[in-house]
Amino acid sequence: MPKRNAFLKVHLAATLLFLYVPILVLVVLSFNASGLPTAWGGFSFKWYVKLAGDQNIIRPLVNTLIVGGTTALLSTVIGTLLALGVEKMRSSAVMDGLLLTPMVIPDIVLAIALLSFFVAIDVKLGLQTIVISHVVFCIAFVTAVVRARLDGFDNSLLEASTDLGAGRVTTFRRVTLPLIMPGVVAGALLSFTLSFDEYMIASFTAGSSSASETLPMHIYSMLRFGIKPDINALAAMTLVASFVLVFTAQRFNKGVFEDL
Repeated sequence: MPKRNAFLKVHLAATLLFLYVPILVLVVLSFNASGLPTAWGGFSFKWYVKLAGDQNIIRPLVNTLIVGGTTALLSTVIGTLLALGVEKMRSSAVMDGLLLTPMVIPDIVLAIALLSFFVAIDVKLGLQTIVISHVVFCIAFVTAVVRARLDGFDNSLLEASTDLGAGRVTTFRRVTLPLIMPGVVAGALLSFTLSFDEYMIASFTAGSSSASETLPMHIYSMLRFGIKPDINALAAMTLVASFVLVFTAQRFNKGVFEDL
């Protein structure tokens, strides 16, 4: 048993190194004064200062925040209501499969399907189509997180609220919603993170106008001209934002499962 535990620890350490060493290298290079990946020229914040004054970054960043915030709001509301509705139905493998399908469909397939749908109904592509596409993608994640919170939910609390004269709306607002709020917040944070980082679906459904370019799309367009130091700084900032959101969502998820 001790040898087995030692092997698992070594395996875990090797896996973490494989996953995070490239990310660590990128972050370190974002502070390299020389801007060369093969020569260290000293520690410097000049690439971050350059980004702060780059107006070409501000517009995609604002678009990303608009898309991410709107996606989080809409997908959280729809996904929460969907989770509440599904929990009142008889458990079905078919229903569960349909709800989880958007999570496992390859992004390229979902992107092509959404683009074909928008073209078929003659909808102008732009930020609004990116938001709709991201909501379709994120609803399944919110539903899964909220359903985890609802698993083992004590329905006697709802009965007690009804017996005390509360209506359905009051019961939902004063009893159900506070109890599932950790799951709702975790789902919202997860939706924002997924939308913030998503590239494939956005690139297909944004249209040809640069006014609807998001931050991941802008980073990719910069990479076509080679890896520059400011790209490392921008990628590092995006990584930090993503990690903060994921860890925050994980804290809420931890509360969800501890309370069950």
